[in-house]
Amino acid sequence: MTDLTFDVANGSSRQIADADSRDEHTFRAENGAHVSSTPRPALRIPRIAVQAFCDTPDIAAALESAAKDRLMHRARVSCHMGGITAAIRQYQQTPTPNLVIIESGSAGDAFLTHLDQLAQVCDAGTRVLAIGYTNDITFYRELLKRGVSDYLLAPVSPVDLIASISRIFEEQSSSKLGRSYAFIGAKGGVGSSTIAHNVAWTIAHQLSCDVVLADMDLPFGTAALNFNLDVDQGIADAIQDTGRLDEVLLDRLLLKHDNHLSLLAAPAHLERPYDLPSNVMEPLLEVAQANVPFMVLDVPHQWTSWTRNVLVAADDIVITASPDLANLRNAKNLVHVLKQARPHDPPPKLVLNQVGMPKRPEISPKEFAKSLQIEPLACIAFDASLFGNAANKGKVVAETSGKSAAAKAFANIADALSGRHGLNRSRKRLLGLGSLIGKVKTM
Repeated sequence: MTDLTFDVANGSSRQIADADSRDEHTFRAENGAHVSSTPRPALRIPRIAVQAFCDTPDIAAALESAAKDRLMHRARVSCHMGGITAAIRQYQQTPTPNLVIIESGSAGDAFLTHLDQLAQVCDAGTRVLAIGYTNDITFYRELLKRGVSDYLLAPVSPVDLIASISRIFEEQSSSKLGRSYAFIGAKGGVGSSTIAHNVAWTIAHQLSCDVVLADMDLPFGTAALNFNLDVDQGIADAIQDTGRLDEVLLDRLLLKHDNHLSLLAAPAHLERPYDLPSNVMEPLLEVAQANVPFMVLDVPHQWTSWTRNVLVAADDIVITASPDLANLRNAKNLVHVLKQARPHDPPPKLVLNQVGMPKRPEISPKEFAKSLQIEPLACIAFDASLFGNAANKGKVVAETSGKSAAAKAFANIADALSGRHGLNRSRKRLLGLGSLIGKVKTM
């Protein structure tokens, strides 16, 4: 018998010795066949070719849905019916792709026999993800012995499939892939850029982690202005020749604000129009996310193919809105479109800004949230003096008024996005001396 020449992504080091006596749900959750609560993988799928051979329409539909996910946009996926026997016939005449996904309703020895036949026609280095209906630890061990990369117990969801593929190709994916947060306003002038800049600074300082703030409003961006930096080169240079873009060039283009926060500033010039192709930002985001843990994207209030692609590709989306009717309508439209484009991700997050503006009729935050069915991360009160003074000084709110309600709101938003919940600040409180020295120096 010839073993498959596939790499084992999740080998026999799993603790499965007592799995015979476990129920189906437990076995699935602990042995690669994930239940519907599978978390989103942290890694994007690399540029690979995937061919799937299904026995049932349900698995085929799950695969087709997974192929449309934002994490799979670099993979080329094709789906065929006929199961493992169809795969054996095809690969007798054609080379095998990077990954073969097979579904089989066969049980035990019949499944293993078909798998051995598949091994005879597969090229070295091809990996296999098997989907079956047998919940048996002995059978599972036999699959691992034959080099199958992963086994999922049907039924499976699109997120199950994406998570499994991500694990299988983890070594080829970027192990340092950072999180990206896209901020966009439901309407012009609602303060989305201000919130993006303050949150970027807060993440960098709360967590002492590197953050890149990308100002994507090329003709009118204000990030450099708000941080009191002179723009020499920035995001326009990064997207001008993406073939040359790498981490060295990116580092040259970044404006350093402090030890942890860097900017990709907008040129803010009108000498030429900025008509951008739909995929213009993709290489930039890939290089940046491979080298920094957090990236904040200040997306302009416009609806083009490239802004839509940036939003769809982001790990989290934050919509900033003021509590009026036009903002509510636009926010509803954004949420609806983004939910459809990102069916396996949570809905966009909401920040209500400029709440309580004098003499302006408003929708109450409670009614606004109820209409969108999204609870806001924060409701930030209108305070022209606070934000105006910070902007005029080229500082964020926390630098000019660290104890203000707005500064606390930005800290809460940063915690919610990063998932750290102020862990770094807690450590500082325990140590004590570092923060005390900092306070003495700034007084």
